Amino acid sequence: MRPTFPTLLLAGALALASSARADEAPLFIPQWLGAQYTFVDQHQGRVHSPYAGSLSLHAQGDTERSHTFGAYFGMALPAHLAFYFDVEMFRGEGVSGATGLGGLTNGDVIRAGVAGLGRGAYVARRYLQWSLPLGEARETVERSQDHLPSTQATQRIEAKLGKMAVNDDFDRNRYANGTRTQFMNWDLFNATSWDFAADTRGYTEGLMLAWVNPAWTLRYGVYRMPYEANGQRLESSLRHARGEQWQLSLHPHPDGWVLRLLAFHNIARMGSYRDAIAQALASGQAPNVHADDYPGRHKFGWAINGELPLADGGDTGLFARAGWNDGHTESFVFSEVDRTLSGGFQLSGAHWGRSADHIGMGFALNALSRPHREYLELGGSGFVLGDGALDYAHEEIAEVYYSYAPFPHLTLSPDLQWVRHPGYNRDRGPAAFAGVRAHVEF
Repeated sequence: MRPTFPTLLLAGALALASSARADEAPLFIPQWLGAQYTFVDQHQGRVHSPYAGSLSLHAQGDTERSHTFGAYFGMALPAHLAFYFDVEMFRGEGVSGATGLGGLTNGDVIRAGVAGLGRGAYVARRYLQWSLPLGEARETVERSQDHLPSTQATQRIEAKLGKMAVNDDFDRNRYANGTRTQFMNWDLFNATSWDFAADTRGYTEGLMLAWVNPAWTLRYGVYRMPYEANGQRLESSLRHARGEQWQLSLHPHPDGWVLRLLAFHNIARMGSYRDAIAQALASGQAPNVHADDYPGRHKFGWAINGELPLADGGDTGLFARAGWNDGHTESFVFSEVDRTLSGGFQLSGAHWGRSADHIGMGFALNALSRPHREYLELGGSGFVLGDGALDYAHEEIAEVYYSYAPFPHLTLSPDLQWVRHPGYNRDRGPAAFAGVRAHVEF
């Protein structure tokens, strides 16, 4: 049988792993840092649907499967430099074409791309990292994705330049951050109102700077925005279009609570909801915010993100997020959410004799700005929402999963989600989703 690309990818990664040292990264020798495969089988039940648009949840329900493959590499360089290179591949679909909701239900489909983008392997990350120690105290860094095995100063300056994912460094959370092992809903691994710079697959090019201290960290990032909403092409100049974010993280104790305060500002070819509505009323047609792609439009907002370890060495704990953006210009990158509030908990399986297992339960509430709401009420469409009309209500989401680890490197996760007022529409739903996820990681 002819070997498939994922088989060759994993075989090459394992070969590199066998030749690399596990304690300290040698200079100029590429190291395999990790490889993963994630499979999601998700079913959407029937949805009450008196009317529908091109981006509505499928009224009769849907069942889809998605697959992601990845291999992750790094190389230590002189002068406190390191280079990272990640390759991924996505196959499959999300239920209802990954549309119809602000809080979409399968976090892996953010890597699906658009029709015609291709389903072959692609470079996800390709960046140079520099770290300048500012003190003598050091901590151990274990081998993992985009982390070479080494030690690093607890007080340092960091810089990253190249292709990366913005949410690798911002809005992280111990209990609600990994869609492949934790919550699958988009609302529960990032603040969905944070419209961070990215192409269709979730990656962009830019610069991240960080001042890291034992009790606090200050980060700044500037990145290329897409040329159009949910588009793969990135703007060429940061002078005319960019996404900027600032984040202050407070972590006074190594195993204690963490609070992250994030602010962002985007400049891009974003349409104005108000202008699109005015043009539609004058012409008698449905509004189209995508046609109003005036360059230099602004969007700004903020997010607050907290985690609180309770027990089991931090393996049991609480999390919460809140986010807001001004909502005057179109949702451009992540999802169609202008205000969000979410929270929940993770419970360690140590309480029933399975310390590698976890139960997670989370809740989210999404809302739209008034211009965004009125735009959809008049029959407008975004890139994930468009029922043709709208009887507005907040979108309410609940998710529960169980992460079962039968042996090291494998987790199996049954997952249930329930959404009231999907797509902010009181006339639709509720919608129920049941899925199972398998994740293999080396």
